[in-house]
Amino acid sequence: MEKDGISKSARLLWKLSCFFRKFIVSTLSVGPIPTHVAFIMDGNRRYAKQRNLKEGEGHNAGYLALKFMVYYCLELGIKHVTAYAFSIDNFKRSPEEVQRIMDLMVEKIEEELSEVDNTYSKMGIRIHFSGNLELLSQPTKDAVKKLMAATAKNSKVLLTICFAYTSTNEIVHAIEQTCQQKLADQMELEEPNSAGKGNHVVVKLADIEKHMYMAVAPDPDIIIRTSGESRLSNFLLWQSANCSLICFSQLWPAISFWHLLWAVLKFQRNYFYFEKKKKQI
Repeated sequence: MEKDGISKSARLLWKLSCFFRKFIVSTLSVGPIPTHVAFIMDGNRRYAKQRNLKEGEGHNAGYLALKFMVYYCLELGIKHVTAYAFSIDNFKRSPEEVQRIMDLMVEKIEEELSEVDNTYSKMGIRIHFSGNLELLSQPTKDAVKKLMAATAKNSKVLLTICFAYTSTNEIVHAIEQTCQQKLADQMELEEPNSAGKGNHVVVKLADIEKHMYMAVAPDPDIIIRTSGESRLSNFLLWQSANCSLICFSQLWPAISFWHLLWAVLKFQRNYFYFEKKKKQI
């Protein structure tokens, strides 16, 4: 009986919070809404340490925080959400910790693919993984591909998870791919004996951007970082020339709707300045 009472109270509180958020969203929608919000999810391990949680529980809490944040973005009408989940540099951590994160990734993907808890599909969210996915273990790689395929037809929000990602790796990869394609295209057009006659390859900005891992989404309007840090940490360096970087002292699992609300309000306040800067480029 007491369990039911708690459950009913929780449901009532959730309904009330949904109603309150809808009221806020209707007010915010009078102004511009960001198209793309990106998150640097920093502080999972510190969150677990502060609360004396078992190893890995911080990442579990961080995953739940991401699900809530995606839901809030959906409510606000934000079409693109990107999460910096795992840097290439994170592979330098202990093999045990890296393996735990890989196992957690596979576990959460399997949950999402199950009929019981296919939350993202119910919300119409497409999931895409960006990064050097060849660095992942085979089970993780297979799970990632399955989830992307399972959500490919969803269209309300695109959630891009940057995994095995750094911006410098993305840029080098894009330049390599661009040059390879340009050279291949040139060889097809040239006559068999015309090599070395002064022809040169022209590489344009758009050619490189087309081969970026993040070509699936427009440049971010807002990048939010938690845990009190104010660094990009090799995240979206190419794409962040004209966006707002907002830092919160809270660790990632403690992020809330109010943090997102504050970020959107700040975006609206600076909207015309950023739009002017974009037009000057």
